[in-house]
Amino acid sequence: MLIKNINASICGSDIAVYKHGTGTGHKISIGEKFGHEMVSEVAEVGLEVKDFKVGQRVYPYPVFAANSPQKAGTLGGFTEYLLIKNAKLNHNLYLVPEELSNEVAALTEPFTVTTRAVKRAHPKAGENAYVLGAGTIGLAAAFALRHFGCKVMVADRGDYRLDLAKIFGFDVVNTLKDNVKQTQLDCFEKGYSLKENQPNINITIDAIGIPDFLQDFLDSQIIDSRFVMVGVDNNPKDINLLGDDLCFTVFNWLRWLSTK
Repeated sequence: MLIKNINASICGSDIAVYKHGTGTGHKISIGEKFGHEMVSEVAEVGLEVKDFKVGQRVYPYPVFAANSPQKAGTLGGFTEYLLIKNAKLNHNLYLVPEELSNEVAALTEPFTVTTRAVKRAHPKAGENAYVLGAGTIGLAAAFALRHFGCKVMVADRGDYRLDLAKIFGFDVVNTLKDNVKQTQLDCFEKGYSLKENQPNINITIDAIGIPDFLQDFLDSQIIDSRFVMVGVDNNPKDINLLGDDLCFTVFNWLRWLSTK
């Protein structure tokens, strides 16, 4: 099936390749196509295609539309036309609902990735969540957490991004300018922890990928809190496995898993 790309979003991995060259981001090589977040229109269908009609808007799922997980980043969202082999409804192509604009539909991939990550934290209504990063992934995580009933604070270093988060109704903290811990305490109050004065944050979502964030979480966690890393980071993690706080955290994770 031949599809015509209408709108495409720019992923952070695309920017990494553009700025730092091949082997970064999704490891796009010279001569390969760019882009994997797009909404498209059916231009032509093969004789055996029964699920689609010319003119329909579709969202290509990168992993299956590219026929290989390793090639998902090189699907070709920035090309004008794209050939989808073995087109199958709700597998490598999804129909776009009429109520979604092209611009919104092009954000399907980052929002689904982030919602899946948020679900890994098993959010519950009434819990408090802290999101590190106010980019597309971070804000998508904040929306997902609020959808599940959580109170959300978004952290970033840039006022422009934090101002957007404020417009969307989230509490914010600037990690360069503000007293982060005090801002968290003012928003969430104190939680039940081995350490005194720890903010009552049940869920932490890392949408940036800075290595120190994991250890920071382990040093300040409350009982039954969860940490999910969705930010891209290829650095090895060095964490303190002998600290009482970490042992207590692992114990609570195991206790929680035993109930599932």
